[in-house]
Amino acid sequence: MTAAKTYIDQAFETVKTRNPHETEFLQAVQELFDTLEPVFEKHPEYIEENILERIVEPERVISFRVPWTDKDGKVQVNRGYRVQFNSAVGPYKGGLRFHPTVNQSILKFLGFEQIYKNVLTGLPIGGGKGGSDFDPKGKTDREVMSFVQSFMTELQKHIGPSLDVPAGDIGVGGREIGYMFGQYKRLNQFDAGVLTGKPLAFGGSLIRPEATGYGLVYFTDEMLKANGKSFKDQTVLVSGSGNVAQFAVQKATELGAKVISVSDSNGYIIDETGIDFDLLVDVKEKRRARLTEYAAEKASAKYFEGSVWNYDGPADIALPCATQNEIDGDKAKQLLANGVYAVAEGANMPSDLAAITAYRENGVLYGPAKAANAGGVAVSALEMSQNSQRLSWSTEEVDARLKDIMTNIFATAKETAETYDLGIDYLAGANIAAFEKVADAMISQGIV
Repeated sequence: MTAAKTYIDQAFETVKTRNPHETEFLQAVQELFDTLEPVFEKHPEYIEENILERIVEPERVISFRVPWTDKDGKVQVNRGYRVQFNSAVGPYKGGLRFHPTVNQSILKFLGFEQIYKNVLTGLPIGGGKGGSDFDPKGKTDREVMSFVQSFMTELQKHIGPSLDVPAGDIGVGGREIGYMFGQYKRLNQFDAGVLTGKPLAFGGSLIRPEATGYGLVYFTDEMLKANGKSFKDQTVLVSGSGNVAQFAVQKATELGAKVISVSDSNGYIIDETGIDFDLLVDVKEKRRARLTEYAAEKASAKYFEGSVWNYDGPADIALPCATQNEIDGDKAKQLLANGVYAVAEGANMPSDLAAITAYRENGVLYGPAKAANAGGVAVSALEMSQNSQRLSWSTEEVDARLKDIMTNIFATAKETAETYDLGIDYLAGANIAAFEKVADAMISQGIV
């Protein structure tokens, strides 16, 4: 066993010992560590500086009580978090998630991934994540406002445009960001740069809702072109039906693909004629309805309960855009058996470790989340730039910058994989490129 492999294994054992119950976080750490042996063989100074044990510990984890009053006047209590993971490259940047499943493990995994995703954009932003186990579904606007104002009353003590700039994530859209910004302004002063994902009226950026979905397709298109392929006439499976999935459907269709699926928490649609983007947006955004309404209105669409990855039909490209670990090893093998040759991730960690192993062992063109879904944080950082300059860029300008960033992310992953003689292993390429940048920044700043 090499010195590099010994160091990595020892570091991972330490992580497991310190975080025995944080399964999502341990999964994210293992996925990174599994690709890093060539780096430590080339850079023994990283071992001397004990970079791995330093990089897996958040700089700060904040947990706080969030009391609020529901529509019946009863006091409710949730738990809020902010994980400020790594600021070596710039201020902490990462979304806020409001969902009943939120816990410290999930936020640490998201914050850990965010470090590398953010540095891959080439923009000066560090990694963080936050949120609460509050569920905004079914709540009135007044209830959401009551919760959000209490949440921000504590969070505002720990954020700022040069310290930590949160954004939205699952359960946190324009409404929630608006209420948060209003409370921040009430307690401090107007500072547009303290949050991103804001409505356009007070400092938001054009195409922010579209950014992750568009960016996913831009990255995937570059990956396909580098291997002599394209979206044209390809059958695409998409999971999810929120912003990421919707705009991935739209952009892939524009590039000539036939997207045949979307899903929600209950089931999925298969539409062999291609998903109707306008109808999808009408059902999900305007009516806030289930996908059964889409199936009821389009004769070619069929609705099935369960996971879209149970679909047993031919396809070429898979774009998982729903949630973590939606594709396990068995579902990955089924995808490959049905002809899928490319997988790019719009959600955070949608493939488990067994699925990733199946992709890599079978030569699948695989775009990992930290690279492929970086479009959202890229445009968030562009929103920060616009706020700093007191400017508002056009749709065309923001979209062009987004496309450039996603093109450069793929190029970085490809070139790094080739430098380390790893072929088309874009997971390793993205991991190594991002890790080296963060490690070098940490070493340059001393032991802090």
